[in-house]
Amino acid sequence: MHVPDGFINAPVSAATGVIAAAAVAVSLRGARRELDERTAPLAGLVAAFIFAVQMLNFPVAAGTSGHLLGGALAAILVGPYTGVLCVSVVLLMQGVLFADGGLTALGVNITDMAIVTTVVAYLIFRGLVKVLPRTRRSITASAFVAALISVPAAAVAFTFLYALGGTTDVSIGKVATAMVGVHVLIGIGEAAITALTVGAVIAVRPDLVHGARGLTQKLKLRVGGELVDAPAAEEPVLAARSHRKVWIAGLVTSLVLAGFVSFYASANPDGLEKVAADKGIDKKAEEHATSDSPLADYGVKDITDSRLSGGLAGVIGVGVTVVAGSAVFWVLRRRRTTDVDPASTASATSMSENA
Repeated sequence: MHVPDGFINAPVSAATGVIAAAAVAVSLRGARRELDERTAPLAGLVAAFIFAVQMLNFPVAAGTSGHLLGGALAAILVGPYTGVLCVSVVLLMQGVLFADGGLTALGVNITDMAIVTTVVAYLIFRGLVKVLPRTRRSITASAFVAALISVPAAAVAFTFLYALGGTTDVSIGKVATAMVGVHVLIGIGEAAITALTVGAVIAVRPDLVHGARGLTQKLKLRVGGELVDAPAAEEPVLAARSHRKVWIAGLVTSLVLAGFVSFYASANPDGLEKVAADKGIDKKAEEHATSDSPLADYGVKDITDSRLSGGLAGVIGVGVTVVAGSAVFWVLRRRRTTDVDPASTASATSMSENA
């Protein structure tokens, strides 16, 4: 669903740029509350994993493919604010380095693929986990439903933006029907990938999944004929080594997916490309500003072997994304730590003791 330059006119593109910038600013503040010593190192990895899986287009209908959007997955794994930032980092890397998604349409893409998918998915996910039993299966099932709905929601959002600022005269009703129809099918693939990934992480390290916090049921004791909550036991201190194992496993998986498995991805146009070609909304599409990039179209310039070229581009993309994402989240984590001024804390403690 990467919108190229020329689909949406300049005023609406500029307006979505403002919305995207505001949402990123809010997310930067919100992410500081979500990130801790366990999840901060993994947030950059989540961005890299989303980048890698987005290279794996899967067939959904005759002549059409789809790929992961990632908003639901990021929100459930690392939190909604951090999730918006993860997907935004991916979109920025794709637009600048790989000529995927227009630069003037970056605000449109962040609004549609990062904000809408993340917000819709997380609201649905939180609503479901409140009414379902707090078990691993219910968390995974909630992730499936949330991811499934988030994709057609993004298709509706794109249709709305196209109704406001589309550059061609096409029936909005036809665009909406085509977009929602194909993206419901893509949503099934999104839901499967999200549920499998969330389920796999929960099985190994549920403490690292933002949406699974509080998963363990409290132990009940019978006292005087009544059931009461047992005193909370101290959480075991997990070695940093275990964090590194998860991080390394995730990075290796991302590199394999982008560097090798991506070669076998469907070559058919994705949902938006197919609808654009069929309905004629791509008549004024513009050439990407970085179409001459050495990595444009997910291939390395001057390497003629398509398998090697695409695989190397995928590996570079994963590497750049994990570095950029990790840098952002490391800075946010440091700022959260320094927000608590030791001098102020000591002063407040002293005043309390004197009182």
